[in-house]
Amino acid sequence: MSLYIRRESSKLWKRICSETTTEINLLVENWKYILGGLICQYIHGLAARGVHYFHRPGPILKDTGYFLLPELGQERAYVSETVFTFVFLSFVLWTFHPFIFKSKKIYTVLIWCRVLAFLVACQFLRIITFYSTILPGPNYHCREGSRLATLPRPDNLFETLLIIPRGVLYGCGDLIFSSHMIFSLVFVRTYQKYGTNRFIKQCAWLVVVVQSLLIIASRKHYTVDVVVAWYTVNLVVFFIDNKLPEMTDRSLGALSLPVSNGRMKEENTKLLNGNSGDPIDRRLRSQANGKVNEDGDNLHIEGLDGA
Repeated sequence: MSLYIRRESSKLWKRICSETTTEINLLVENWKYILGGLICQYIHGLAARGVHYFHRPGPILKDTGYFLLPELGQERAYVSETVFTFVFLSFVLWTFHPFIFKSKKIYTVLIWCRVLAFLVACQFLRIITFYSTILPGPNYHCREGSRLATLPRPDNLFETLLIIPRGVLYGCGDLIFSSHMIFSLVFVRTYQKYGTNRFIKQCAWLVVVVQSLLIIASRKHYTVDVVVAWYTVNLVVFFIDNKLPEMTDRSLGALSLPVSNGRMKEENTKLLNGNSGDPIDRRLRSQANGKVNEDGDNLHIEGLDGA
């Protein structure tokens, strides 16, 4: 048993090292896109905090979702946040699975380049909408009588630029478009395309539907915010995904990286295949002209000879 554990641990360590080298090479080529996407995340948070200064509490608007769904109450507001946190962390962990698992379809750096592109486009539209029409927030801390409903004039520039933690937890006025729904829908659509487990895909969509209802029941957004997010995010992701070059499928072959000589090319091929020369893995990846079919938890590779 101890011999088996040591052997498997050694294989895992080699896989992590080889994958790290591969992802570093990709990060060197694509760091500008990653950095730009992260900067835009901060700009989005800054814009949401800025609109809070203009927010004025008022009567809650008539909403069909509020009429149909019972109110969870302020003491249960954590439920929707818990569901969102689960979706967020699950997706982040999935994007790093190539470092651990032998069977892999994506590159971590490349998948985040696409995800950040989707998020930035959706958040840009969101900023336009909530600055165009500032509605009275339905959340409990945005209602009349709450000291957080309107932010006082900032004492200095640093106070305005600091968006954590209050700017994230106690925002008001950034409506028309649900930020949580943007993240969740982008993550689920990405897994729908690049994930391999059909059951998880079905559960992911179910969780997003439940999260939509919880957001409304928690009175964090109006129903229109959730509805607009559902069709806008899907349209934006569909449009941008068609414009971006298709990401290489690791299960079908290797990605070409800049190489300086034949030996480096051979090493990069091994790294991109996610192994250090495992003969079984080489036999699987030699069927690069085959196709990968999703079937529950299993991944089937069919060569052209079997067609």
